[in-house]
Amino acid sequence: MADTKAAEADVYQSSEQTAGTAAVADTLPAGWMYKRFKIGAWALPWYASPKIQLGMIAFVCFLCPGMYNALSGLGGGGRSGTDTELADKMNIALYSTFAVVGFFAGSIVNRIGIRISLAFGGIGYTLYSISLLVSVHDSVDGFNIFAGAFLGICAAILWTAQGVIMVSYPTEEQKGRYFAWFWAIFNVGACIGSLIPLGQNIHTTTDSTVNDGTYIAFIVLMFVGACLAVFLCDGQRIIRSDGTKVVMMQNPSWKSEFIGMWTTLRAEPFVILLFPMFFSSNWFYTYQQNAINAAYFNTRTRSLNGFLYWFAQIVAASIIGPLLDLKGIRRTVRARIMLVVLISLTLVIYGGGYAWQKNYTRESVGKGSGFVSWDWTHDGYAGPMFLYFFYGFYDAVWQGAVYWIMGALSNSGRRTANYVGFYKGIQSAGSAVMWSLDKDKTSFMGEFASNWGLLLGSLVVAAPVILIRIRDHIDLEDDLVDVDETAETVLRTAPPVEKS
Repeated sequence: MADTKAAEADVYQSSEQTAGTAAVADTLPAGWMYKRFKIGAWALPWYASPKIQLGMIAFVCFLCPGMYNALSGLGGGGRSGTDTELADKMNIALYSTFAVVGFFAGSIVNRIGIRISLAFGGIGYTLYSISLLVSVHDSVDGFNIFAGAFLGICAAILWTAQGVIMVSYPTEEQKGRYFAWFWAIFNVGACIGSLIPLGQNIHTTTDSTVNDGTYIAFIVLMFVGACLAVFLCDGQRIIRSDGTKVVMMQNPSWKSEFIGMWTTLRAEPFVILLFPMFFSSNWFYTYQQNAINAAYFNTRTRSLNGFLYWFAQIVAASIIGPLLDLKGIRRTVRARIMLVVLISLTLVIYGGGYAWQKNYTRESVGKGSGFVSWDWTHDGYAGPMFLYFFYGFYDAVWQGAVYWIMGALSNSGRRTANYVGFYKGIQSAGSAVMWSLDKDKTSFMGEFASNWGLLLGSLVVAAPVILIRIRDHIDLEDDLVDVDETAETVLRTAPPVEKS
């Protein structure tokens, strides 16, 4: 037994040295993935570099979840403003399966690889939109519920794979900027997706379901995104700009991956304090999309609101990302500032939300109430328009903070896959609960209060992690603590280095 332990220690030490070895440009491995193409005086990064891979995954998300967000942002899955029951049922199915699969998705991604995970994930978005198109012409509730549940499986795997790339591929000094680049490109997709129904319904001042052309456009774009994912690299081939390689596992088994979930929690038990923050991170979508956008505005105005919501996310990501990487300020100090900013934004923006929500109830704008949906020409539209913009701004700040915290706790692709899996699974559990509450006709003020209370409460619970566990630098030895004590769990390194 002692000899076995010693041999395993030698494997870890050798792997650690390989994973941490800096490579210079002229000693990158041979092969087209590591060639640098020059355009004049400008040299593009190699294909298997974090920048190129992040750009590709951003466009996959631009085309798949970006378009889904645009469709969902209309409220009711694009159907008329008061017809939200089908969307509620589909989203309950979606987030229920997302929550279960998401919790284990880190292990799944580690086992099957980034590329297959993303390609499979993109298929679910296409099927979801197809089911909505069919439902406009016939009652196919069974197909709709299946499409929602299947998307939950696909989305859990896609978002976990995306999180691994965004959190573990960049160096410690680049993690905020990588979030900003990804989130901006991803939300350009949602913005363009919102312009599709806006353009097709620009002259429709009454409330109605979006037309077939809108759904068909979403279906085509989502399928293209799923195909694009096939051309990504898996994590073991990635070499960072400083020459280091991403810590992955050599031939992980299902057993080793499920054990790895436990060792991840054992290595950083404080991550459990982030779970309420994970839980509340998508809770507010239901309220914002159904209780505000779908309940109060007509089709073209909902499309405009959706565009502004996702555009605000681009603005916020472009601000928060560079600030989280700000040089000259220690990472521990940046973490404390981030906590204060989150608390302040929660109080200010949701304080404005309370002032708006006092104006109406579910009953006062529901069927039979005589309420006429607002158009952007209505007097007083500017107030809710800016509120909806800042709700989108807040969402990007919150998501950026969560990803940055996870990235600050580890640089390991293997461990961050589990962190992101926990994040997406618990996040989706919260979404499933909230969609269920909306289906049961919870009052709009009750939905709003739950948003505000959960966000503030989760920040209080997460404060010890932000204030105590985030350090200025994570040593490679710390990222190897959770390596399983089995002979098969050897760290995977990049291909052998050969001078090209």
